[in-house]
Amino acid sequence: MTIDVLTRPRRRGTTMLGVEKIAGHAIMIALSFFCLFPVYWMIVTSLRPANRVFEKSIWPTAASLDNYVYALNAIPIGRMLVNTLVVSAVVTIIQLLTGLLAAYAFARWRFPGDRIVHILIALTWLVPLQVVMIPNYLIVANLGLLDSVTALILPHFASALAILLLLQTMRSFPNEVLEAARMDGAGSWRILWEVIAPNLRGTIASLAILIFISTWNEYFWPLLLSRTPENSVIQIGIQMFMTSEGTLWGPLMAAATMASLPIFILYIVLQRQVVSSFMKSGIR
Repeated sequence: MTIDVLTRPRRRGTTMLGVEKIAGHAIMIALSFFCLFPVYWMIVTSLRPANRVFEKSIWPTAASLDNYVYALNAIPIGRMLVNTLVVSAVVTIIQLLTGLLAAYAFARWRFPGDRIVHILIALTWLVPLQVVMIPNYLIVANLGLLDSVTALILPHFASALAILLLLQTMRSFPNEVLEAARMDGAGSWRILWEVIAPNLRGTIASLAILIFISTWNEYFWPLLLSRTPENSVIQIGIQMFMTSEGTLWGPLMAAATMASLPIFILYIVLQRQVVSSFMKSGIR
């Protein structure tokens, strides 16, 4: 009797934990379905012939690659993907570099007006790109860089998000380690790249992923600058299938699938690193 009374609450607690675990997994499966179904529908639509694009069947009754052939012949998708990759990679590297340098300066040095500069940088984060598009456009035009890949990179040399995130992380870095490095004769440059940066790999990796994906998906700035498809990015190429005469849904979905494929491959290859970096950096 005594043993049964003592074990009954434990069994109830174990049962409750099991129910909560099952409910949690059920919710995650449902949310995963809602997240993945649009991607699945995009791929399925890209495989439908032109006369069956609006079918409601879950699986295409007559799969075809005609939409992919049409999209590849209509626009230079390969060149656009290369341009998008170059722009995204260069912007990611530059913003990480300027973010590390600026964050280290704010975290380790004091100078007149440093708080004002910090506040101004934080305020720029609240200003959307659409607000500064025209001034940036005039600068690029005066430099003679319209319709070029360089113009797509130029306004993104610094990121307030990168500076603020790295600044908060550096401020929590142990001062004892920095003092030990200074006693060993290391200067500020060596301390940044040999002591601080290696210990911020999680934060840097997660920040690099965010910058790369946001740059890859950039639309308005390339739309304003691009004049020829060869100097544009894949997002503009997708938009070319939306005309005043109607939208070519099949080729559009085929181009969107090809545009998403590099990101999918990158995530599959770096899945563990992506999840680990986000968990270590605290970004959700």
